[in-house]
Amino acid sequence: MATILIAEDDADIRSVLRLYLESEGYRVTEAESGTRALELARAQTPDLAILDVMMPGMNGYELTKALRAFTDIPVLILSARSQDNDKILGLNLGADDYIAKPFNPMEVTARVKAHLRRAARTAAPGLSAGGLTLDPASLTVEKDGVPVALTPMEYKILSALMRAPGRIFTKVQLYESAAGSYFEGDDNTMMVHISKLREKIEDDPRNPRRIVTVRGLGYKFEAK
Repeated sequence: MATILIAEDDADIRSVLRLYLESEGYRVTEAESGTRALELARAQTPDLAILDVMMPGMNGYELTKALRAFTDIPVLILSARSQDNDKILGLNLGADDYIAKPFNPMEVTARVKAHLRRAARTAAPGLSAGGLTLDPASLTVEKDGVPVALTPMEYKILSALMRAPGRIFTKVQLYESAAGSYFEGDDNTMMVHISKLREKIEDDPRNPRRIVTVRGLGYKFEAK
């Protein structure tokens, strides 16, 4: 049974999320502040975290950064802010998903399922192509022998692309391959992930030679 950590200062929202998640068989632990959530994450090692942005003590962005210092569990951010800059900040700090308030609790539950399903899949053999080496056992990536720090979602996207070099993935297909499910509005999220991934693995992010855009269709990985 997977344990879900909910960090949210609104008791009503915590109650609704708990109701839906427990109905799916998940164990739920709650925190009313970012500081308390960090304590629980260290003590209980949850399988996934749902974080509100605006919390006392430590906000969701700060908490995401703190979690990424010791765990690669999926992190979903909830926020009333729907600006692209807010989404980009959360994803850059290591979040796997960003859900705007008000939200449908059934969608949140579906996203939780998708991320847990992806995280639980058996690790495949390592990959090496285009000067990149992926080690699924440690979830690490090296570029020309030098370690590259990727977020869990960035790793999943790169892994999906490298396992099918030359195949064109639409944004929907790539998101489904990396996260398990696609929801309306995920296009921009995928573009942010691709942009940050290119900054980390391309010699010239403005002229990428590994993750190539196929205009009007999507992306593909070139193993040259």
